[in-house]
Amino acid sequence: MKILVLVSGGDAPGINKFLFELNNAFKDCFAVVGGFRGLIDNNIVPLSSFNPKIYQNEAGAIIKSSRCPEFKEEKYFKKALANAKKFDCLVILGGNGSAKGAKELQDNGMRTIFVPCTIDNDVDGSDYSIGYHSAVMACNFVIENIMPSMEAFNRCCVFEVMGRKCDAIAKAVANMADVDYLIANEVDLDYKKIVKVIKDKYKKGHASSIVLRENITNIQTLCQKLEEESKVTVKYNVIGHIQRGFKPTKLELKNAKAFAVNAIKAIKNSEESHAVLMKKGKIVIEKL
Repeated sequence: MKILVLVSGGDAPGINKFLFELNNAFKDCFAVVGGFRGLIDNNIVPLSSFNPKIYQNEAGAIIKSSRCPEFKEEKYFKKALANAKKFDCLVILGGNGSAKGAKELQDNGMRTIFVPCTIDNDVDGSDYSIGYHSAVMACNFVIENIMPSMEAFNRCCVFEVMGRKCDAIAKAVANMADVDYLIANEVDLDYKKIVKVIKDKYKKGHASSIVLRENITNIQTLCQKLEEESKVTVKYNVIGHIQRGFKPTKLELKNAKAFAVNAIKAIKNSEESHAVLMKKGKIVIEKL
């Protein structure tokens, strides 16, 4: 059985662990280099050539990824489909866009296995996606190591976290780091409330912390306005890609392995297309 695997969209800690397990399970396992773009270009090599054993506990995606809007165009989709059909099964790691790609390939005769893999943790039908826990821990690490400096001057610091339009990371980080205010959605952008929080903490001789989910407002403009209205120095930190490049946590590696074990089971035990999801803490295999 010839297996093909690709990573699409943003990379996430835990991907390489999944690839290691998949490579171990199948003699003929190949990788698309660079996601759907690589599938269009037929950029396919043996997965073993990336030495997955060496990188299994590291972040990133050894087989590379890409964002490929061209995949939606018929002529490029047909190229990708033709290249995929040289294999018995295509395993796709990614978010909701990748799931749609997997379904479209399946609808056109290609057997696919979809696995949720995005730090945003926003894949429809799954409570968890590979990369999420590591991203949350990365944010917590940054906040824990910046706030002592803010405390030394009774300053405020706004931390912008990833998530696109999903507030999962922001809410989890705010809870874990016990921040003073969370701007997870547009309705939370209440300047009067935020300024009061900053002032109250300052009067008590303490710094204040705020978590801002990306794509809500410009963080620099936000901080300038908060500083003007509170008369307290307001700094900011865009946590950024450390959330993607953070070393996978033990829980992440455990989850990635569990997803891989069940993806392998789905490939071996059925000839149909499936999605491997997590629901209520358990991995389930559902028809795509």
